[in-house]
Amino acid sequence: MDPVALAQALIRCPSVTPANAGALDVLTAVLEPLGFECHRVPIQAPGTTAVDNLYARLGTAPPYFCFAGHTDVVAPGDVRAWSLDPFSGEIRGEEAEARLIGRGAVDMKGAIAAFVAAVSALVAEGGAPGGSIGLLITGDEEGDAVNGTQALLPWLAERGERPDVCLVGEPTNPRRLGEAMKIGRRGSLSGRLTVQGVQGHVAYPHLADNPLPRLVRMLDSLIDCLLDEGTAHFPPSSLVLTSIDVGNPTSNVIPATASAAFNIRFNTLHTAQSLEDWLRRRFDAVGGAYRLDLTLSGDAFLTEPGAFSTLVAEAVARVTGMRPELSTSGGTSDARFLKDLCPVVEFGLVGETMHKVDEAVAVVDLHRLTEIYRLVLDDFFAGTGF
Repeated sequence: MDPVALAQALIRCPSVTPANAGALDVLTAVLEPLGFECHRVPIQAPGTTAVDNLYARLGTAPPYFCFAGHTDVVAPGDVRAWSLDPFSGEIRGEEAEARLIGRGAVDMKGAIAAFVAAVSALVAEGGAPGGSIGLLITGDEEGDAVNGTQALLPWLAERGERPDVCLVGEPTNPRRLGEAMKIGRRGSLSGRLTVQGVQGHVAYPHLADNPLPRLVRMLDSLIDCLLDEGTAHFPPSSLVLTSIDVGNPTSNVIPATASAAFNIRFNTLHTAQSLEDWLRRRFDAVGGAYRLDLTLSGDAFLTEPGAFSTLVAEAVARVTGMRPELSTSGGTSDARFLKDLCPVVEFGLVGETMHKVDEAVAVVDLHRLTEIYRLVLDDFFAGTGF
């Protein structure tokens, strides 16, 4: 199976979250002839739009290797800024310079195509593997992620299905295929602090309660505060202010409230609860009425380097000549849910153009990634390191 042709077919499905736009139909049509049992799993949390997901499994025996990814993509933005239709899946350039352009090319329809092509080659050359291969494909990774992988895990548990390892095909390489793989992710905690006061006239401040000085003091207690010094696999945690809002266009009125927004990217030395306690201690020290609203996108996690990460790294090195860095950088991914299921690592394409205009993947990289995934499967089922 040609991973380039399959990637093109997937890109031509404009599956902007939460739309499926036929992408899962494309996958089902190629997986079932390979022997996969495919399940379409629509999920709809209250107050959200329904999302289609796909779970496919080849074989029932252990050991069980799972690939995971998402067919949903971010919107292309102003299509006039693109050099071509973002959902045309066209190839530009000749031979070694050829690039497949389209929304989702690297994030992450290209990797999904490489998953399937690698399994296809394995089946074509030796029949079914000595174990099982699964694909867990969601349509809700780029959105709120409530109707995708997170919701699929209880469904898998009810069926008694639990992979031994999982490889997520997120784009992990900064500039060249082979530079980096992810063995963990930082946690992400977003907050909004609203300080409450009493509105009044600026000429009579004693009759009002100005929330702004308290907000400034509360924020000052956070700025440049060292949360930690990092760990062996994570950089220091960071807190970044993203907005300060008063909504007061009048120069002679003391506002009733003032608020600020921030985000904390944290390592495994913290949890959402420990960070909330840390924040409240600082805000309480300033005093006064306030409200703190926190949203956790995902906790920090680490898959300790071991047999699985070594297996993937060695396959990457054999194809690219580079030993990938074991990284925990970047934002969040669905690996934050899958880590509760089994050991998980991430390796995919070069992410330099993800979410950008003219998102593109080198055609040669699609073939090399397919080769890497095939080696990973071969070594896993041969029992290397397991």
